[in-house]
Amino acid sequence: MSLKSLSTRLAVMICSLAMIAIFGGALVGAQDVQTGDHTFADIYNRISPSVVAISVEKAGPVSSGVVPGSNSPLPQDTQPQRGLGSGFVMSKDGYIITNAHVVEGETQMEVDFNDGTLARARVIGTDPDSDIAVIQVQDVPAEKLIPVNFADSDNLYIGQEVLAIGSPFGELWTLTSGIISGRDRVIQGLTNYSIGGVIQTDAAINPGNSGGPLLDMNGNVVGMNSQIASASGSGSGVGFAIPSNLIQRAAKDLIDKGFVEYSYLGISGGDVTLNVIEALKMPNDTRGVVVGDVSAGGPADRAQLHAAQSDSSSPDATLTSADVITAINDHALRGMADLISYLASDTKPGDKVTLTVLRDGKDEMKIEVTLTPRPHATQS
Repeated sequence: MSLKSLSTRLAVMICSLAMIAIFGGALVGAQDVQTGDHTFADIYNRISPSVVAISVEKAGPVSSGVVPGSNSPLPQDTQPQRGLGSGFVMSKDGYIITNAHVVEGETQMEVDFNDGTLARARVIGTDPDSDIAVIQVQDVPAEKLIPVNFADSDNLYIGQEVLAIGSPFGELWTLTSGIISGRDRVIQGLTNYSIGGVIQTDAAINPGNSGGPLLDMNGNVVGMNSQIASASGSGSGVGFAIPSNLIQRAAKDLIDKGFVEYSYLGISGGDVTLNVIEALKMPNDTRGVVVGDVSAGGPADRAQLHAAQSDSSSPDATLTSADVITAINDHALRGMADLISYLASDTKPGDKVTLTVLRDGKDEMKIEVTLTPRPHATQS
């Protein structure tokens, strides 16, 4: 074989290998996408039998607002009002978890399963503080009740892929996907207490998704879809889900006792800000909870935590003294959301906790506090 012929054959082989690499890469990419599609489908097919649509009838009268362009209220509608939410099966006993606001004020409730089964249900207990409720279906065979599995919500990370299943706008068993956009958010419950440790997601959530599960890519429940931040009342890419660890704790109490009893520290306050750091001359990376006020006779008061003091004579009421809680039981706190979440998920009334407190930006101390039951809340 001549040198020229050999060179020509080598050139053809190199081009062929290059084409194989190009198209082979495209094929691999296509297979990867297909695998991802299958993952979504597999999770949906496996978990959707555990997800229910909850149709609720509520007693009237209900006013729907004000006549546009006037101050006259619309006539009250005395007909029963109907609402739709979602839920998911917790146990073979027929217990189903949903939002408290889904079943609030119900007079009749119907649960729709993915296989077409319809059942009546009764409320076992509601916790307005965390917007969690447990209901129980009646006359449903155990083989049709497929409980979900829960993941540890403390292990979630921003950017983690998640799926939501629910009934937005009445479109039953809708699957949406997204990521975890944020952790440890704080949202308002149905009372004057806040819910901490909340998950933020951009998975599409709309009215009707409330009470449905937020799932990781193993099909485990990491949260319960509950609220959206929206000026229009529909999905804006900012949805909030109650974390699975709080769901499990509250659901157990609701089943066992019919109510949830939370720990109470007896302070109000906020996150450490740059103004606080400058006023107390603390390091710029100081994080924690500034104790703004201490409830008289409460656990924090008995443990002698100090409320913040300011110089009222200065134009901006400069902070002169404050206790900053930087950790609870050696669990570092970035702010009030962390404290609310820890108290709700990891403690119960009667527990003794150790607070790491930075007093006036100088003296670090350990203060032991015995927690008491949270005072009765008022509906918001």
